[in-house]
Amino acid sequence: MLPVRLLLAVLGGVAVWLAFPGFDVWPLAFLGTGALALATAGTRWWVGALAGLGLGLTWFAPMFTWASTYAGTAPWAAMSVASALYPAALGAVLALLQRDGRVRPFVGAAAWVVMEQARAVTPFGGFPWARLGFSQADSPLLGAVALVGVPGLGLLVALVGGLLALGVQRLARARPAPRRSTAWVPVLAAAGLVLVPLLVPRPTAGDPVTVAAVQGDIPEGFTRTLTAERGTMLQRYTEQTTGLAEDVAAGRQEAPDLVLWPEGASDLDPLHPVRGAETTGRIMEAVDAVDAPVVLGGISRQGGEDPYNTMFSYLPGEGLDQVYSKVYLAPFGEFVPLRPLLRHLSPWVDRISDLSAGTEPGTMPVPLPDGRTVDLGLGICFEVVVDPAVRDVVREGADLLVVPTSNAWFGEGHQSVQHIAASRVRAVEHGRSVVHISNVGVSGLITPDGRVHEPTDLYTRATLVGDLPLRSATTPALHVGPWVAPVAAVVLAGALLRTLLQAARASASARGDRTPAVRLPR
Repeated sequence: MLPVRLLLAVLGGVAVWLAFPGFDVWPLAFLGTGALALATAGTRWWVGALAGLGLGLTWFAPMFTWASTYAGTAPWAAMSVASALYPAALGAVLALLQRDGRVRPFVGAAAWVVMEQARAVTPFGGFPWARLGFSQADSPLLGAVALVGVPGLGLLVALVGGLLALGVQRLARARPAPRRSTAWVPVLAAAGLVLVPLLVPRPTAGDPVTVAAVQGDIPEGFTRTLTAERGTMLQRYTEQTTGLAEDVAAGRQEAPDLVLWPEGASDLDPLHPVRGAETTGRIMEAVDAVDAPVVLGGISRQGGEDPYNTMFSYLPGEGLDQVYSKVYLAPFGEFVPLRPLLRHLSPWVDRISDLSAGTEPGTMPVPLPDGRTVDLGLGICFEVVVDPAVRDVVREGADLLVVPTSNAWFGEGHQSVQHIAASRVRAVEHGRSVVHISNVGVSGLITPDGRVHEPTDLYTRATLVGDLPLRSATTPALHVGPWVAPVAAVVLAGALLRTLLQAARASASARGDRTPAVRLPR
């Protein structure tokens, strides 16, 4: 049975991988989670751990191939194996919970939530990419994210998978034939669970703001190793924005209320104590030409020693207004833990400078030309997959979410489409429009129903101009989402404790049955 269980788990990992953007076969997420439930039912914990490891490797290894684009094979392999250890632990837990051979969908779903939460916060701050909920951007189940948040959406995916697994198990064991009718109950419940969220409203009404999002692309031969001359990227963005201003003046384009450039759009530090004034002057030429606020990203030491991943807002006729420094830095991308050890895996390690983290949520009020103020909620690059990063800006009053990113590290793989899918899920989760703007694509303007309007292609220059509704109403997910993982942990702990107590009683009973009879003296 061991080979069968491992094969089932491996196929489950492939299914989960194919559920994500790039392939977009979202129902396979249910089959993948269900496969692990079946593979771990009625077996020992170490077999469950092997099954979970098999699922994790066949899920994460192909999903993270984009991590090897510049860094090489060793970092990709290390990232994949480290990520797979979490499903391995999940498999061991599922085997303990299902030691009697019966699939347990509800506690199994709770175990999935705890596993994903652990991967989101450990080690070194965690890397919550490729969570189950982010595979459902095109699924009917997506509407539920507005009620229970991304953790709850992941729970529902695992629950559907568990119910399907229970149905398969009952159908396989149903004897005589009339009992098979009841075996279909979990399958029908799973189908209903997927379809019911279609009834959840996704309102899109709101005061419109005209946004221009500029995707500048990178020059030929230019990579994140910064092989082009410094200032090249800034020149591309100022020229493209000035071109937008000319189109507006000629009546070929609608005048924007707000212009957004991505992460790293300026490869010169506008706060540099010596050359900052010249950089600011170049930026302001474009700002004044388009006559609208421009929000842009760049690495800045902010006049000190430590570098920060920063977003700046510039106002026409005034100059620099506000600054946001990224709070949730990506391990191994924006800082390198264990640097002395990891430099033996890849020369890229010493090309990455350790950035410093900001301390305040990325809420940035920006005055518009017509006298209104838009409250931007900034989530730089991978911050969009970090629950607190997005939740905090919504709590602070953000009525438009902005995800400025580079993505130039990751080549032509599926990272960019996975990234914008996460922004789509966030749009529905919090009922907000999202501007997802990348240096190289995929960029898009996303309405609160999760729809992307005119997504760009990879490695093209593009300027997206469109109206997005501003919304301030909050969804239940803002309050429910933070509680999903803690409640799941309590449920899981209770189920494990009950299982261990039952095992202890069974063991004690077995020992009692083997005790020889003792004759009492007459």
